[in-house]
Amino acid sequence: MTTRPTAASTTSATPRTVGDTRGAAHPAVKLLAVLLVAGCLRPALTSVGPVLDLIGADTGLGTTALGALGALPLLAFAALSPFVHGPGSRFGAERVVLWAMVALAAGIAVRSLPGNAWLWCGAAVAGASIAVGNVLVPSIVKRDHPGAVSRVTGVYTSVMTGFAALASGVAVPIAAATGNGWRWSLAVWAVPALLAAGVWALRMRGTRSRAAAAGTAAPTVSAVREKPVWRSAVAWQVTFFMGLQSTTFYLLVNWLPTMETARGVPASTAGWYLFLFQAVGIVSGLAVTAVMGARSDQRATGVLVSVPMVAAMAGMLWAPGWSPVWVVLAGISSGSTIVVALALIGLRTRTFAHTAKLSGMAQSVGYLLAAAGPIAAGRLADGTGSWTPVIVLIAGLALAQTYVVLWAGRDRYTHPEPANA
Repeated sequence: MTTRPTAASTTSATPRTVGDTRGAAHPAVKLLAVLLVAGCLRPALTSVGPVLDLIGADTGLGTTALGALGALPLLAFAALSPFVHGPGSRFGAERVVLWAMVALAAGIAVRSLPGNAWLWCGAAVAGASIAVGNVLVPSIVKRDHPGAVSRVTGVYTSVMTGFAALASGVAVPIAAATGNGWRWSLAVWAVPALLAAGVWALRMRGTRSRAAAAGTAAPTVSAVREKPVWRSAVAWQVTFFMGLQSTTFYLLVNWLPTMETARGVPASTAGWYLFLFQAVGIVSGLAVTAVMGARSDQRATGVLVSVPMVAAMAGMLWAPGWSPVWVVLAGISSGSTIVVALALIGLRTRTFAHTAKLSGMAQSVGYLLAAAGPIAAGRLADGTGSWTPVIVLIAGLALAQTYVVLWAGRDRYTHPEPANA
């Protein structure tokens, strides 16, 4: 729904009007800022999996504790995501994202300091910072590109996946080259976060009034008593799809290298398997936007991109010698389904405020489910002495995801059309 300017807003010439664009950053700078932030939302997580064995050897943490370390940022996502909309509305989404990027750089740096306490503290700060970007970036895309949600989501998700893949691939080589083990391979990702913060600050030029207007417009839209997003069946369907997709992704991000090294694959090769898993997701994430098109009904697309994950896990069980093939197939599925999941957040909502609320809900509950994955996998592996149950678990989650998208993909909205629209 488009808010028409009032007489006061059209006659006023002050910098506080919604339509005032004096001094605003160029659209290319705004898009670049979004893409740079997207590129910082995963490396702090995906750089950990390839060096988990090194972290365990250095810190004395066991398999279950390492799984908890991998899950800690996801728990931060779950705990904070429902509350990000509030500061975003009060202070402006752009300003809150800027703070988050600075905090992310600090968290990454702290996590790499000597001492187990800093490891856990830094991981929590990094997770909290990423939670802000996770929630607000889809909302900003919905606000700035209402007619191209799927396409822009595909682009920024592919950038996010690309940086995630790069972080996985270079983690072990950096650890070996620096002579300082795993700490530098994690710490290096503070630099892109600072760069993203700098470009984001440029994006904010002239947008302060618009950000405030976007935030304060939400109460006007929702002043009529509408049901909370948590009571919407559509919102829960999108949330479960997001959660199942995220769980399979983070299970593989955290444990794929370990599963492969357990089969005798060298650690550096296993790290590149994880790179391959995410790199093919870049191409598939862009390609799926063409399949999605401008349609609101995404059931067929959701099923099409979910089934390959089931096939990949079956292949890992029955033909483990073909691991690179199954890794590619899993990457195609994962890279596509995250685009569908994030696009559904925009496609199933009518306004910026509704998008931010659904984004917070989907990422809170979704990442709570995802956080349980690495911990459960660690306990399964410890208890059975085998990674086979973990592969079966991932296959089961992918099957559930295929079913859920038949509901989440329908052309429905979390809130009905306003009576005065």
